[in-house]
Amino acid sequence: MFAIERYNKAQNVKEAVNLLAADPDAKIIAGGTDVLIRLHGGSKEYRNLVDINGLAELKEISEEAGGAVRIGSMATFSEIMDSDIVNRCVPVIAEAVSTVGGPQLRNTATMGGNICNGAVSADSAGALLVLQADLEIQGIGGEREVPVVGFHQGPGRVSLKQGDVLTAFRIKPENYKGFGASYYKYAMRDAMDIATIGCAAAARLDGDKIDELRLAFTVAAPKPIRCEHAEKTAAGKPLSEKTLEAISDIVQKDVKPRSSWRAAQEFRLHLIRTLTQRVVRQAIERAGGKF
Repeated sequence: MFAIERYNKAQNVKEAVNLLAADPDAKIIAGGTDVLIRLHGGSKEYRNLVDINGLAELKEISEEAGGAVRIGSMATFSEIMDSDIVNRCVPVIAEAVSTVGGPQLRNTATMGGNICNGAVSADSAGALLVLQADLEIQGIGGEREVPVVGFHQGPGRVSLKQGDVLTAFRIKPENYKGFGASYYKYAMRDAMDIATIGCAAAARLDGDKIDELRLAFTVAAPKPIRCEHAEKTAAGKPLSEKTLEAISDIVQKDVKPRSSWRAAQEFRLHLIRTLTQRVVRQAIERAGGKF
């Protein structure tokens, strides 16, 4: 039995916001793939739950008239993978979430939960970072939109207040149109394990040069990160092996991997350099570039 003391099923987002705001100890349960595991492990942090499952308003995936892609926070990974809109406009998101767990987990887990639990290994985080997604959040004070860049504050910590409900992810057309993007997850047991290192890149070209590169890593620092030094190094550089090597050399200034039972720091640094070249190359090739 789970040690649940209080459970409320929200009928809409506004009710969920009010229930959360009225109880400082209340937590959201969405897909439940993280929360139930923590409850099973005896966590006292999730004894008061507000259930937002079944809210159709949080599951919609749509393309706005101006070209922005909107993905509801309660859309499951399987629904995202099967979405024509996602695969046509922002396929790197489908690529990233396809690496999560097995089919049963992907049929239940949501991208909202994956981001809001603050895990440094969240597979969707890298793709959302290089697409510079915005997060639509409903709170007591109304609606607001915040960038995913900076949303993660540290292990298990994100920029949400008590009473906040993440309702959707929004990717503006200027952040995906003209870009090629790629994601790769290195794990000991592929999809059935969390990432040892996750890497995402998005590239836009200007002829035979890199106009803009966005590079992100998970499990390479205390939170999912963008790589400022590597991105600046890539800007304006020609499409060459020398450029890839320069990017993979400088990326070490952006990351702070640690040793753990999964992998030593030195091995993670090796993976980071290797994946940088692999993923950046593929992003450039998907943008139409050739080496």
